[in-house]
Amino acid sequence: MLYNDPMIRSAILAATAIAAAPALAAPDIAGDWVTQDRSAMIAIAPCGARLCGTIARALIIKPGHAQTDVHNPDPRLRGRKLIGMTILSGFSPGRDRWEKGRIYDPESGKTYRSLLKLNPDRSLKVSGCIAFFCQSQRWTRR
Repeated sequence: MLYNDPMIRSAILAATAIAAAPALAAPDIAGDWVTQDRSAMIAIAPCGARLCGTIARALIIKPGHAQTDVHNPDPRLRGRKLIGMTILSGFSPGRDRWEKGRIYDPESGKTYRSLLKLNPDRSLKVSGCIAFFCQSQRWTRR
């Protein structure tokens, strides 16, 4: 009998284990998230086939901070309001995270490559990267 061959049995067991394993997929992170410094609420939602995030609300108004995009490198955009501005864009689902996205930092006017990953405690790890160097923040659900 063909199944008595140990190599074939091993191959069948391996194929069965792979088929039975749950597929890893990017978790659903749509919703409202409070930034690490608790200054803003970011609304994350689908935008087409990708995922985006906008500044939904300022939770803390910092004295002396502009309410417009004054640090934007494009002078034409410096008058746009921060509330409603898209700061997360272009995220596509990966195996266990959202990747290939961009994050805009209105405090510096810079845009970075970004990854979003749901932590085991259900907080969101938001990473901004330059080359291989990344800095991360922990956002919490509202």
